[in-house]
Amino acid sequence: MDIAETASYRIRVWDAPTRLFHWLLLVAVSIAIASGVVGGSWMSLHGKAGLAVVGLLVFRLVWGFVGNRYARFSSFFPLPSQLLNYLHGGWHGVGHNPLGALSVLAMLVLLSLQVGTGLFGNDEIAFTGPLVSLVSDALSLRLTGLHRLLSNVLFVLLGLHLAAILFYTLVKKDNLIKPMLTGFKDIQGHQVDADPKPAGWIALVSALAVSVIFVCLASGGLLGKTSAPSSAAPPTSTPKPAW
Repeated sequence: MDIAETASYRIRVWDAPTRLFHWLLLVAVSIAIASGVVGGSWMSLHGKAGLAVVGLLVFRLVWGFVGNRYARFSSFFPLPSQLLNYLHGGWHGVGHNPLGALSVLAMLVLLSLQVGTGLFGNDEIAFTGPLVSLVSDALSLRLTGLHRLLSNVLFVLLGLHLAAILFYTLVKKDNLIKPMLTGFKDIQGHQVDADPKPAGWIALVSALAVSVIFVCLASGGLLGKTSAPSSAAPPTSTPKPAW
């Protein structure tokens, strides 16, 4: 047997900003879901968690162009030919596999739609989005309905995401969680490129700056006319969450 086929290589796949984004997004989305389900006075926290998701998504979008090799969208964007190659067992890349990349991109798009509709939402009880004054009442209510509908899609996608992680860990013996904690991944059976060069401080500061600007915009801080969330005391019965 060829030694090169059995050699093990340890490379740094996920840089610190990518790993930190992943876990912070998990926390922010979990808080948003929990507070949205409870409703009532917790909707204020729901809104704050949504703004955190906005900042994280914008950071990841920018980082997808200026981050290190495996963080860039160009390194894992799933082309149809790559998906077919992966399904036939012919893919031996590093980072997100084509099917996993498709799941990641779907999650990013869905979360963007979710927070986007939430910014203009209005449940007419305990919560109004920070940008609700920029749209008509009728459009705000339609976006609120879409926000609730997308939450069900989000639950399904999150369930599939967790199921895939368990499948790869328990069945395929490919631990996807450890590299997202340590940044390193052990590759066996084929030679891989050297560790990717990390992105510089300018790229990181730029991504953070763009993220902060978008959070300020989303919160209404840089706009002239906004509508703050209702500060009135919540009703005795728990209102329907703005999902």
